[in-house]
Amino acid sequence: MITFLSDYGPGDEYVGVVHGVIARIAPGLQVLDLGHGVPPQDVRTGARRLARAVPFTPPGVHLAVVDPGVGGPRRAVALRAADRWFVGPDNGLLIDAAERFGGVAEAYDVGESPWRLEPVSATFHGRDIFAPVAAHLALGEVPDAPVEAASLVRLPRLQARRDGGAIVAHALEVDGFGNVRLDAPAGTAARTAGGHPVVVARTFGDALPGGLLLYTESDGGLALAVNGGSAAALLGLRAGDEVRLEGIPTTREIRPLGDSPGATSPERSGDEASGRGRSEASP
Repeated sequence: MITFLSDYGPGDEYVGVVHGVIARIAPGLQVLDLGHGVPPQDVRTGARRLARAVPFTPPGVHLAVVDPGVGGPRRAVALRAADRWFVGPDNGLLIDAAERFGGVAEAYDVGESPWRLEPVSATFHGRDIFAPVAAHLALGEVPDAPVEAASLVRLPRLQARRDGGAIVAHALEVDGFGNVRLDAPAGTAARTAGGHPVVVARTFGDALPGGLLLYTESDGGLALAVNGGSAAALLGLRAGDEVRLEGIPTTREIRPLGDSPGATSPERSGDEASGRGRSEASP
């Protein structure tokens, strides 16, 4: 089986073309779409979504394409972690997902793979390199150009910090509803977020319509939402932006930054493993 995640979106033929390339090489092979709504060129969000999703899929090949550096010097790679392969650009997209399965055991540069389609487009490596490589891996073949796992690109880590009586957190991801995942520790309470009044709530309906709430996601992480609206729009936040949480209870009442909250999901993302609290069931 192959899973497929990208920022290709639903409106163009790109996803279908990738499926077509795989089907020509491995007819009958199941391809499971994890989603193609990653914000364009947002590698960090793609990495988190991939890492959240793959622990709930069977072993196989995981193809991911969020590739703002396509056609440039970045490598095309295939990574093995336990009984899974991860295929995509070497830009940090695959690392957190691989770490869910013990980390990268083997890494290969597949940019010059004999499996690729010729001629190779400078702008559609999903079709010409990643799809055929994923298909051949799913058939049990192995690449032939190993590279050091230590040479793989990793995304810079974001980390929430204390600033007096406040916590300055980062927007790790904005989902399709405008909910904003944060790197502040789960269980954090606040009276304002980004200068707006916020209530600590169990679910969306615990806040008034249009009200901002701070809640615990299904994976145990912390997030902001607006009941019936978009927290990202209200606060003007995009992935990577900072948001200030103020009116924090005393230190004795909250978990220090870096402590791991109680797990509600069996996996941890790279951001979580770095001690910034669980913020996804991921990714």
